[in-house]
Amino acid sequence: MTSRESTVAMETEKEVNSPAQCEGHTVSVKGLKENWQKWCSEHQRNQKHNPFSHDSRHSVGVYQAKLDYGRPLQGSLTEQRGQEAHTHISKEIKKLCEAIKTIGELKEKDGGDGGSNRKVIAVEFGKLFQHYVAISNKLVGILLRARKQRLVEFEGEMLWQGKDDHVVIFLVE
Repeated sequence: MTSRESTVAMETEKEVNSPAQCEGHTVSVKGLKENWQKWCSEHQRNQKHNPFSHDSRHSVGVYQAKLDYGRPLQGSLTEQRGQEAHTHISKEIKKLCEAIKTIGELKEKDGGDGGSNRKVIAVEFGKLFQHYVAISNKLVGILLRARKQRLVEFEGEMLWQGKDDHVVIFLVE
């Protein structure tokens, strides 16, 4: 080994064993290795409980569905964002119902299942679309969500501007 090669080898060894500077923080290879090992161990532990993992060492024999399956961890940012989105959508649905009350008219609606007719507020989709466009650009999505919550009723799966302008939307509330 030449003196030049030994000098380069010593400098490389110093760089590996001594802490490095990274954006004002001291980072050592040992610290990075420990963090990586910690992450790997945690990941392997989680994969043992993941029914979709290809890890053959499952610690759970038969997967039992939990009540919180498919829901974010409590207290996580994801849960917080979901709650905020739910609150926002609820406000949008409330605005939609108020808009229907404002521009709608009382009409007779068949009570269904042999019941008598009842008076409900109704509006045509085209009229609602023209009014609601000044409030929000998400009318169809909000209508679908309101129907899912049984606040409004209308025929068809989806409403299209122009094509479905004469479809009547009933406010159930």
